[in-house]
Amino acid sequence: MDVKEAIRQRRSIGKLKQDPIEHALIEEILEAAVWAPNHANTEPWRFWVMSGEGRKLLGRGYAEVAIAEAKSGADAELTEEEEEQLRSTNEKKAMRAPLVIAVAVSPAEKPVVPVIEEYAAVHCAVQNMLLAAHALGLGTIWRTGDPTYHPKMQENFGLSGKEEMVGFIYIGYPEVIPTKAARVPFALKTQWVTE
Repeated sequence: MDVKEAIRQRRSIGKLKQDPIEHALIEEILEAAVWAPNHANTEPWRFWVMSGEGRKLLGRGYAEVAIAEAKSGADAELTEEEEEQLRSTNEKKAMRAPLVIAVAVSPAEKPVVPVIEEYAAVHCAVQNMLLAAHALGLGTIWRTGDPTYHPKMQENFGLSGKEEMVGFIYIGYPEVIPTKAARVPFALKTQWVTE
């Protein structure tokens, strides 16, 4: 698939079949990730490939975040039944695709590389993964949101120091055909400076 075609056609797909993904395809996606540009060749990414029961790692993270948030609210008391219901509901979020790859940034301790550039590199790695998966006929959605950045999620994945989760890539064979999208023409957001 031509790279320009892949860029224009790729869409986030939340409805994915539960069919397993071949190991070789997963490796191709991860290989694409590590070729992302990164300042001073720091390669600041970490990956967790979760399938089958392994997705429970992410499910536990979602559950722990939800319970911590509920307990920190105005009505901080939860019954055992309420906590179990919250746990069950949130653990299911990890099962929405047959494969989930968690992606974190692990900033290098190089003064020449600002931390913001380490995040940029990991975001480029995620885009490479999304495009590679699309080219392989797979559907993806990059899920983020408050639980992604919560300390309980960081703890769940063993992140420390400046490490932080940047998102979860849900991967599977598409259950639906995505609709075509439109973009604002680049000319409306571009200033040409020639002198």
